[in-house]
Amino acid sequence: MAISKNYTPSEIEDKWYAAWIEAGAFRSVPDHRPAYTITIPPPNVTGILHMGHILNNTIQDVLIRRKRMEGYNACWVPGTDHASIATEAKVVRMLAEQGIRKSDLTREEFLRHSFEWKETYGGIILRQLRKLGASCDWERTHFTMDEEYSRAVIECFCELYRQGLIYRGKRMVNWDPQAQTAVSDEEVIHRETQGFLYHIRYAIEGAPGEYVVIATTRPETLLGDTAVAIHPEDPRYTHLHGRRALVPLAGRSVPIILDAYVDREFGTGCLKVTPAHDMNDAEIGLRHGLEVVDMMTDEGRVSEAGGAYAGLDRFEARKQIVRDLEAQGLLERQEPYTHSVGYSERTNAVIEPRRSLQWFLKMQDLSRPALDAVNSGEVNLIPGRFLSTYRHWLEHVRDWCLSRQLWWGHRIPAYYIAGTGQYVVAPDAASALEAARELTGNPDLQASSLEQDPDVLDTWASSWLWPVQVFQGITRPGNPDFSYYYPTSDLVTAPEILFFWVARMIIAGYHFTGKKPFTNVYLTGIVRDDQRRKMSKQLGNSPDPLDLIAKHGADGVRVGMLLASPAGNDLLYKESLIEQGRNFANKLWNAYRLVGGWQGADREPGELELLAADWMRARLAQAAQELEDLFGKFRIADAVMAVYKLTWDDFCSWFLEMIKPAGGQPLSAATLEAVTSLFEGVLELLHPFMPFVTEEIWQGLREREAGVFLTCGPMRTHGAPDTACLEDMALIQETVTALRALRSEKGLGLKDALPLSVITETPDLFRRYLPVLQKLAGIGGLEFVQSQPARSAGVRVRTSECFLPAGELADAEEERSKLLKEIEYTEGFLRSVLGKLENERFVSSAPAQVVENERRKRADAEAKLDLLRRSLAALG
Repeated sequence: MAISKNYTPSEIEDKWYAAWIEAGAFRSVPDHRPAYTITIPPPNVTGILHMGHILNNTIQDVLIRRKRMEGYNACWVPGTDHASIATEAKVVRMLAEQGIRKSDLTREEFLRHSFEWKETYGGIILRQLRKLGASCDWERTHFTMDEEYSRAVIECFCELYRQGLIYRGKRMVNWDPQAQTAVSDEEVIHRETQGFLYHIRYAIEGAPGEYVVIATTRPETLLGDTAVAIHPEDPRYTHLHGRRALVPLAGRSVPIILDAYVDREFGTGCLKVTPAHDMNDAEIGLRHGLEVVDMMTDEGRVSEAGGAYAGLDRFEARKQIVRDLEAQGLLERQEPYTHSVGYSERTNAVIEPRRSLQWFLKMQDLSRPALDAVNSGEVNLIPGRFLSTYRHWLEHVRDWCLSRQLWWGHRIPAYYIAGTGQYVVAPDAASALEAARELTGNPDLQASSLEQDPDVLDTWASSWLWPVQVFQGITRPGNPDFSYYYPTSDLVTAPEILFFWVARMIIAGYHFTGKKPFTNVYLTGIVRDDQRRKMSKQLGNSPDPLDLIAKHGADGVRVGMLLASPAGNDLLYKESLIEQGRNFANKLWNAYRLVGGWQGADREPGELELLAADWMRARLAQAAQELEDLFGKFRIADAVMAVYKLTWDDFCSWFLEMIKPAGGQPLSAATLEAVTSLFEGVLELLHPFMPFVTEEIWQGLREREAGVFLTCGPMRTHGAPDTACLEDMALIQETVTALRALRSEKGLGLKDALPLSVITETPDLFRRYLPVLQKLAGIGGLEFVQSQPARSAGVRVRTSECFLPAGELADAEEERSKLLKEIEYTEGFLRSVLGKLENERFVSSAPAQVVENERRKRADAEAKLDLLRRSLAALG
């Protein structure tokens, strides 16, 4: 067969992906087979492929392809998330470039622009995933603002409201002044920021000249102070119990309260309490019934409550307040201070904790089934070290702020009745009007009297339904797809959204269906550069994955990423990893070229051919068994390394070298068939990791029926490995390696066949595998001896000793010098081991395995010394 000399990924990847799609290889519909289901963590509709996506989606594809080949009805559901804040920011920026401001548009006009943007750019990342080889069922692609999906989101909101779990109220949120919306904790990026710690004097009311000093990083918020807090056991301030202080510049009299939250070691041990602008202060305010003064507007400016500072930007107000404090002698000092500051992930604005009127979901009771599911093992977190984090979050869960002050997203289904201060929650305007008429007792109430809440739902409040609603489990709970595919099997995602998405999906699954949404959660690590920095466009340390695929091939990128990515551990990216994957694909291709050039003849297989084929079958069965175990434990990095070694070391470096005919002679037809079949077995195990090159080689190894693909399986079974064959061959491999090293060390070359003398307890093993030793170690005849032959060089392999004639080929004096040095080194090593074993404290206290290892080292060193001394004596 004509096989190109070089493996060129670009020539085969698009070809095979198109063929798989045309054949419906990834399509899944319910049938008699067991289902295996994965739903993709929906990337933002604004997204483009990055290295984290490469890792995450490669793992998903490996899992889904392997299950498909094992005979499961494997279904991988793709889709995208509408990403409220990110998408709205993109559309606002696009409109600004056209000279259009959002404020100049109606909501309907803005949404029209948003959907147009989504249609143009929203599917980019899904198209890019095809270049990676993602075997999704693309006919099942979902978007979280599709009509039916949106209906499910609204129905769930209404159901939760009817159950008394959703309420509207003023509470603390993370506020993005630039986007002018509340954001979730997950969308707040905390950075170490250089600022100042300001020490400010608060006068004690009714005590001229007496004051208390308070340290703060945000002096502008003193305009909203409603108390000063001290620790009840702090002896420095017992004289202030029950007294009041005056807020600088504002002149407001506030109580001095006692609260154990106060950190006596921070600053001066006194805390200014601003309930409207600090999460912890809000809790203190609730405990003590403090007044709440909101001193900031939605835009991040000082509100009318700030008096003379009203209208100033918050940071300008900070500067002015510091100047005024200094002028009035109230600023004791300021000092440089590095502290953690929250920034909006979407706009990069400094987050402002503030009290805001929002919609909230009560989480405490709702979360219990999700906590119980993971505690009981009904849902498994992999690796298990994330269990404590998960438990902590759910045991200390807070109510969820559901609302966002945006236009792009699922609009909250609450309708306010003009002039009444009342509202109704309903899935649509018609239902809302009916409910409003009933609530008000006014059957003539008109739709014009209703105004829908302008806010939209937090994006997570739609994506928490993802594994349920992609199978229409909310809108059509009895449908065949939902009954067959749900609960799904495995989820592959990142640890940083373990609470924000994973836990909430588990909560939603149990609450709305009574079932878990998935069985296993595989948590990947974060892809970082070699300085351990998270990859980002801002740092310029992230390569373009499509450039890597174009340069090294998708299979090379996949394997390179997987080799260094144990579950939950961060991957330190270097392009050398990808090069390793590419080189592996080249190695496989060269093996294909070698086998493809062989011919078969009508003769009986030779002894070496039979030995090699028997061993490779056993090795393939062993690897298949090992992979099954590793996949069961989600040790994906170990699995790819196991099949890497099987392919590179065992199949290419040992088996093909053993079987390779000399001088272009043909193999027996039976042996050529065995080689082809064994190669196919290796390709099957490799395929989930390297789908493109394996499909190309598999198709080329023999004639296939039209439309038959490796990717569709089935993967053959190999049965139990022949352990005796594997053990025997392992000894022969060690012997070959040792003899090659010996010949290299002694300058004996590999071209000339040399007789081998062996002292061994297993002569039959050496006789049986002599053809392997002859082919790979350059051995001629074989004899068994009781002592080392004269003028020979020896090596010990386990309990056997192998000798080659040194004769005139080695310089005796040089050899004697080498042996003396090696004897000296080994004697020193043996003394160090004996020192441990003769130490009673070590033997009695060290673990039994450690002691046994040292005893083994002693035995090996003693045997080696014996051989070295005999080799020295044999030199004469």
